[in-house]
Amino acid sequence: MPDQKLYKPTLPQIPLATDYSNQPHSLFNFFSPLLLQLQTEVAMAASKPIYTHRKKPYLYSMALITLLCSLSYLLGVWLHGGVSGGGTGGPATANDLLETIRCTHLKNATTHVSASASTVLDFLSHHEAEDPAYTSPAEEGEYYPHCDAKYSEYTPCEDGKRSLRFNRERLMYRERHCPGKGEVMKCRVPAPYGYKSPFRWPASRDWAWYANVPHKELTVEKAAQNWIKFEGDRFRFPGGGTMFPRGADAYIDDIGKLINLRDGSIRTAIDTGCGVASLGAFLLSRNILTVSFAPRDTHEAQVQFALERGVPALIGLLASNRLPYPSRAFDIAHCSRCLIPWGHYDGIYLMEVDRILRPGGYWLLSGPPINWKRHWKGWERTQTDLKAEQSGIETIARSLCWKKLIEKDDIAIWQKPTNHIHCKMNRKVFKKPQFCQAQDPDMAWYTKMETCLTPLPDVSEIKDMAGGQLANWPERLNAVPPRITSGSVEGITAEIFREDTELWKRRLAYYKVVNNQLEQRGRYRNLLDMNSYLGGFAAALVDDPVWVMNAVPTEVKINTLGVIYERGLIGTYQNWCEAMSTYPRTYDLLHADSLFSLYKDRCEMEDILLEMDRILRPEGSIILRDDVDVLVKIKSITDKLKWDSQIVDHEDGPLKREKLLFAVKLYWTSPAPSPNQEGSITAS
Repeated sequence: MPDQKLYKPTLPQIPLATDYSNQPHSLFNFFSPLLLQLQTEVAMAASKPIYTHRKKPYLYSMALITLLCSLSYLLGVWLHGGVSGGGTGGPATANDLLETIRCTHLKNATTHVSASASTVLDFLSHHEAEDPAYTSPAEEGEYYPHCDAKYSEYTPCEDGKRSLRFNRERLMYRERHCPGKGEVMKCRVPAPYGYKSPFRWPASRDWAWYANVPHKELTVEKAAQNWIKFEGDRFRFPGGGTMFPRGADAYIDDIGKLINLRDGSIRTAIDTGCGVASLGAFLLSRNILTVSFAPRDTHEAQVQFALERGVPALIGLLASNRLPYPSRAFDIAHCSRCLIPWGHYDGIYLMEVDRILRPGGYWLLSGPPINWKRHWKGWERTQTDLKAEQSGIETIARSLCWKKLIEKDDIAIWQKPTNHIHCKMNRKVFKKPQFCQAQDPDMAWYTKMETCLTPLPDVSEIKDMAGGQLANWPERLNAVPPRITSGSVEGITAEIFREDTELWKRRLAYYKVVNNQLEQRGRYRNLLDMNSYLGGFAAALVDDPVWVMNAVPTEVKINTLGVIYERGLIGTYQNWCEAMSTYPRTYDLLHADSLFSLYKDRCEMEDILLEMDRILRPEGSIILRDDVDVLVKIKSITDKLKWDSQIVDHEDGPLKREKLLFAVKLYWTSPAPSPNQEGSITAS
């Protein structure tokens, strides 16, 4: 007789910790005796030795276990799913149980099963064609209150009334002046009545809905300059500008005859006083990514129009503070009749342009005073005045060691030197400006401008490029940035950079599994990465028809915004305890990696989320990555913001503490304005 091996099977423990016996459910009363009997029999069978030649008792035991598990599962579904017969409170039936566990399929939505539940989020946009009907809110107490309709274009840090408290010299009152702690509004900014999803790119370059930006002032004020036309229920953007009435495309072609715009050496541009950003809109077809900026002033909503068109733009101006960009960020800076007094204040504004221009970068000026001999009568200025203005600009440019490349017709172009070897020598001739001392050239958040020349990194040879040679686009995107190869960004090596690039490709692929609308070209256009690090998220999206504003929080230990610009991407500095310098409904998608952990104990989580709600379009999407405990707290707030949200596992599996929260901002607008009061209360 063969050796008999003695073993006991490992049986599942079936806790019945919760006492349901007092609950008057007929289904429980039916199952409870049976469950207890089965549990007892299984336990008795498990306590006896089982020999390999006795197979029938073992099969009986396994059958009992299977039946017991199935019954326990059905009981749990019934108890926690709230199933009742036909919704009448009567006894539950087998059909009721089956209906409870049946899967739900929603066309064009993304379903992802997290560790705890299965949730369906609808990432589609549903308000594109017809004027939406106004819908009243659910119980007000469930949500953050909505702001009054008059705040539909509220920009907290560029508020017109608050700005009147500040100095008007050099337009400082139009700079950022954020509300104090007691002034922060704790309400949801409404979209205007009739708001619908913007036209998809590239149609949005030429069209925008009137209901989304209900301002006709520019159609009258700039009618002769071909900026914008009002046609029925929409605006049309012919592409014109003050100095390019034939259109931005033809104007860019004229520039392209003077400097090379197509070899990839020019990738990042800044347009000062941008109007409705037609220059930036048409430079995109040349693979040139432009940051357009203008103040919130009498030219109502010009930046808002730019954003509605799907073009990168921010509210801003040259006044007393540095622009919120690092040194050596842009390949070209542009001003077309931007009304900036370049020759005033000892040339401080040109010195700021010099700080943000790359070595070898270009400054392009069109409009007064260029070609003044032809235009002086139309500009309603004297020849003497215009000649003096141009002479002043020429003198300042020479003092900055810029070389004037060309002046042809209405366009003049200067070039910044590739290094400062000669410039340091000629300080004996130009006593002013002297080189800036001590201050970090990349520091640019409420940092005051100075009348000094920002020094370039040292080089050993006259032919060397200060700061390192950049690759042309598109190779620039994935080439290791010179700031990293030179070791000037502490703690970041070439290997870390390459690993981060690959990591974000993998992460984006996972995002597209969870939110299938990321795969749909045109669903999203304006994206914001709120804590962008090395720009990996934006780099992974480079082949999609989107642009990403990469925000580097001012609180991070390592300033990486210069690296982002050296990749051929764009971005800005931002303190997320304050509002962003942009209009409501700017972005289609917000992304934030570990942002809330960074701001823990710095400011209120709800204030950051309310700002996100302000700058996100109705039916826009959110992707947050953070510690699971942080995301649970966030979800309790987002539910009150009328976001559909869902926490899902990390792309590497459920054992990671870092999780992801996907959300969609639900559609709601102000109510239709009454005939007697246009600024009536908004509703959801």
